[in-house]
Amino acid sequence: MLQYFEKVSSLLKEVETKEKKNIKLAIDALYEANVNKNSIYIFGASHAGILAEEMYYRAGGMMNINAIFGQEVMLDRSPITFTSKMERLEGYGTNLASTVDFQANDILILHSVSGRNPVTLELAIEARKRGVKVISITNLEYSKTVTSRHSSKKRLFELSDIVIDNHGDVGDGSCEVPGMKQKVGPTSTVVGASILNSIIVEVSKLLVENGSKAPVFYSANIDGGDELNNELFNEFKQMIHYKY
Repeated sequence: MLQYFEKVSSLLKEVETKEKKNIKLAIDALYEANVNKNSIYIFGASHAGILAEEMYYRAGGMMNINAIFGQEVMLDRSPITFTSKMERLEGYGTNLASTVDFQANDILILHSVSGRNPVTLELAIEARKRGVKVISITNLEYSKTVTSRHSSKKRLFELSDIVIDNHGDVGDGSCEVPGMKQKVGPTSTVVGASILNSIIVEVSKLLVENGSKAPVFYSANIDGGDELNNELFNEFKQMIHYKY
């Protein structure tokens, strides 16, 4: 237990130190999007999509974060191996992007540890064609050791306006176990969620400090939570693209 805690703690400190500039750029981008009422989207395929779920429709999170869910690359798909085939299928991401009403100056957050699979790359390509700013969370060391699986030959960090490195190990496993070749204990989810939640906290602080309201969900399980959320929804509904 201690080995994994120590690894995650070390990574979080490394990210805090080395990615401070890029995280600040992301904070500024999301702050401007809120002020200007531009839309904010997030996507990840398979386990990378856990971060989209983390940011979407939850207490303490921003209600104007719009998750893009590709049903063929979600973890409830059976057989689960089908998700790997679909995230590698060129054209699927392009079609998925066509279902999203991207507008100029919107924000798209993309999470992919390897940054090599077509579905995420095509969302980045299509979004940028429409003037969307792309923020990626990836693993630069890992991504630079692999080739793109897309015909563009690009990897996610090469298609992004802002790149935040999660500084994890190549392959995502983090802890060595004697007698095993493969490391155990992936870190991309906990580190990625920490990065994104830190951004949301700082954006909320900036909004309030500058006289604006932060569209942050109240828990629906506290008294009056539904009513407070309904008020926020009515105020920010032009930025919310899911049925509330």
